[in-house]
Amino acid sequence: MEVKKITTPLTEDVIEDLRAGDKVLITGYIYTARDAAHKRMVEALERGEDLPFDIKGQIIYYVGPTPPKPGQIIGSAGPTTAKRMDKYVEPLLQKGLKGMIGKGNRTPPVRELLKKYKAVYFAAIGGTAVLLKEHIKSSELIAYEDLGTEAIRRLYVEDFPVIVANDIYGGDIFEEGMKRYAEIEI
Repeated sequence: MEVKKITTPLTEDVIEDLRAGDKVLITGYIYTARDAAHKRMVEALERGEDLPFDIKGQIIYYVGPTPPKPGQIIGSAGPTTAKRMDKYVEPLLQKGLKGMIGKGNRTPPVRELLKKYKAVYFAAIGGTAVLLKEHIKSSELIAYEDLGTEAIRRLYVEDFPVIVANDIYGGDIFEEGMKRYAEIEI
């Protein structure tokens, strides 16, 4: 299978070309955020405030990287479970977020939101935190320093490996995988 190379920020042309199951290598800036940072961002939007970064066309990686050892850019940086952020997705999509990276599947309402706002959910492989950090070339703390590992960081990544889990057409790699598994005769 072909591997698609994409760069950030994401454009509609790129998103329209992605299908569930596609292997993708991302190069460019992505942003980290987990539960606490998502909560703060949505609360800021509810108060009419700006987000700590321009979210239009961007990708949020659901990760709370460990502190780096001396001489390292970042510590382990594996994905966290995406469903925990589902309640915060729509306000961020409304502001222009175009991609998310996490592990595990998304709820049906979020899959519908991806179609509505033309955004994509990428799955990164859990348990590969040490390998994934090798694709992170820089890390800059940009907001919510008091949250520690859950603060928002801007990462520059090169050929960061992910799989399109949910596309704008309703494709869902998790559902498709379960259907194929159910068809196997044992």
